[in-house]
Amino acid sequence: MKPFVIAAAFSLIAGTALAQGMSQTVTTTTISPADETEMQNYIVKEHRAAIVPPSGFVVTDGAVLPGSVQLYTFPAERHWNYEYTTFGDETVLVDPNTRQIVHIIH
Repeated sequence: MKPFVIAAAFSLIAGTALAQGMSQTVTTTTISPADETEMQNYIVKEHRAAIVPPSGFVVTDGAVLPGSVQLYTFPAERHWNYEYTTFGDETVLVDPNTRQIVHIIH
């Protein structure tokens, strides 16, 4: 009976650890309307060419951009801590550490 209890406990612990390892953290990013307007004005002023998304890539919050997509920075004094790129008429704000889309400016 004792080996069965130990095996059951191990399975429970391993299953829980595996489930935790497979979960994905989704972070909500809130950008004030004033900051979004400033960002949009800066992006328009910089006039970077819009690109076509890579084949099979869907522009959506939380998506991770492939390394082949070039990102652009905002002025350091703004402390926005995001980079950006534009796909068609959508500009995406990206966490530069993870390359994850955190906000889409339409």
